[in-house]
Amino acid sequence: MRDMTAPTDPVVEQRLGDFFEALASEQPVPGGGAAAAVSAALASSLTAMVVRLSLDRPKYADFVDLHGEALTASDASRIRFLELADDDATAYAAYRAARSMPKETEAEQEAREAATRDAARIAARVPLEVVKVCQAQVELVDRVAGRTNLYVASDLEVAALLLDSAARAAAANVRVNLPSIADEGYASAVTAELDQRLQQIQSTADRARERVARGTLRRPEGD
Repeated sequence: MRDMTAPTDPVVEQRLGDFFEALASEQPVPGGGAAAAVSAALASSLTAMVVRLSLDRPKYADFVDLHGEALTASDASRIRFLELADDDATAYAAYRAARSMPKETEAEQEAREAATRDAARIAARVPLEVVKVCQAQVELVDRVAGRTNLYVASDLEVAALLLDSAARAAAANVRVNLPSIADEGYASAVTAELDQRLQQIQSTADRARERVARGTLRRPEGD
């Protein structure tokens, strides 16, 4: 039996099969939050692949500056998503530890509830960051759609779909932690932010997919 409190290798250093095996085990970490972040990392990887397959090709010479920016940003977001996958597991372990604190006396109960609120806030903050990075990455996908190698454009559509679903999955992990924070004002503000971001992500992903479906090159940015 795998001990959820034992240190594990960072996700970025694990083989994909090992991560899947850990995800399928009887232990609660890694869980849905890490899965959402890893799914988003796949989208960043696909975006970077499409851009790399567009470099040094005369047909796409007008987009060279955009390609450089997109490549740097996609590689960075892939790493960030994998970091967040680890952060999610760490945050959940801290929440479990808080809930396991003694509660025999009034002082112990107060300390336990305070620790739970703090841990839940962190556990909500991590997937919220996943949503934010998903939004930035899907906006990038939309910018490069129709401005990269048309033979692999469908991979950008997959990236857009993955980012949309990963953001929604991460949002579910935000929402499940909000009641434990016991701060209605904070919960309302975060819920409103989530709703707005998810709507924007979906509309951007849909627009990117439409650009891919056209199968034609777009004008360079600024033209």
